This record gives sequence, structure tokens and C-alpha cells, in this order.
Amino acid sequence: MPLAKPHKNYEGSELTLNERQRRDLMHTMASCGERPVADLPELSDAERCKWLFWNLHENLDHIRSMEPTLQGRVTSLQFTVLDSSSTVVEGGVTELALEKRLDLSCHWLLGLTYPGYPDEITHSVGDGWINLIIADQVPAYLMVHEGQRAYLDADHTTYPSQLFLEGWVSNQIWQEMRPHLWNANPTCRTDVVLLDNVLFPVKQGFDFVQGPAGSIGVMNVEFRAFSHPTERRSFRRGEPRHRT
Repeated sequence: MPLAKPHKNYEGSELTLNERQRRDLMHTMASCGERPVADLPELSDAERCKWLFWNLHENLDHIRSMEPTLQGRVTSLQFTVLDSSSTVVEGGVTELALEKRLDLSCHWLLGLTYPGYPDEITHSVGDGWINLIIADQVPAYLMVHEGQRAYLDADHTTYPSQLFLEGWVSNQIWQEMRPHLWNANPTCRTDVVLLDNVLFPVKQGFDFVQGPAGSIGVMNVEFRAFSHPTERRSFRRGEPRHRT
């Protein structure tokens, strides 16, 4: 299924520096982004990552019809607490507060729903990191708008073409998800899931999301804990058998 060509907007308004950088970045990704959906299995993880970013920016309405879902499959984590490392200004009063950071190493998967196929088809889009600040309100130095939770950046200086999620979650969410992240059972896993309706390109006209040039604003971060039935089956195999 080929995607539609992007609508080009030639408005007379002067472009911001961020918008000029975004357009230059999209131009470098166009050779991958313009590939038809049928080519995705043949592309590398890095090429599929560029395909996703280009289409979220240039063909948002059309890629929405495939209900794209990004899943960050957590492979390891690091939790950091910095003593009195940030300032919180509230009501004119400056207070010192702890800074809590959660850094998750993950493997990103892209799920797409193709016309005529009953099930979602998953493609790998490479490894990356999810860096979350744990706070009761958005930190002032994080590049997000009010109501925005995070942004996705595919042009990290150290690992180009990989996905990096920068954002924040409340302490209440952290307390809920913590037992699942530290579950010692190897048959259990936790994914960070980004659904299609929470992803918006950081570009002119989308003034409710913010982030580096060419990034994707994220309005919600969802955590899902999965439990494999292997443990339950093993337990039942160990039970004594009774003839009825």
C-alpha cells in the first residue's frame, strides 16, 4: 500500500529555526520515508526508524489509518536519585527537591494494521533508551509543553537512527509500575507503549507539543506488564495426578 505524497504548505510566514532544521532533517530521511509499506520487511531497523519518523511528519493522516503502535520492550533499567539537585518554584517559594531518574534500555517494535489483514504486523525499529524523570509536575528544564509527557528523538548524537524517549512520569505511576520492572520471573516482561493517537510531529501548526527539531511529541506514556503462562503450567505439572 503506497502512502500519499505529503501536502506541501507554502505559507508566506517566516520559518522558525526549528522548522528549518526539521525540514532539512526530513529531507535526509525522504529516501526511506517514501518507500511503500510493502518494502518494510526488506528495510533495516535504522531505515524503518527513518520511515516511521518521515511519515509521522509528512503523512500523518495516512499513517494514522494503520494505527501505528510503538512498543519499547524493556531489557534493563537504571534508577538514579540525586540529592537536592533541582529547584522547584511554587508560589514564589524556591525549594530544593530530590531528582529521580529512570533510564530504561529497550528494544523498539513498530506495530501496523494493514488493510485486509486481521492481525497487527510487527516490525523491529532498533534498540534505544527511555529516559524518564519522576516528579509530581513537569520539570522546568524538560522540553515539553503543558500536558505533554515526552518526546521521541531519532537523531541522537551517539546512536543515530535509533529511538530515544525523553519525558516524565508522576511518582504515583512510578510506584505502580516499579514491582513489574523488578520482577525476577524471566517469563514476565514490561513494555512502554505509545499508541498512534498520542504521537504528534513537532512542527509548525502543532503548538501543543515541543522537542528537538524533527522529534515526535508524546501526550501519554503507557506501561503494560505481561505474564507468560509458562510458570503456571510448570506448577501444574508438579502437582500429583489423581485418577477419577
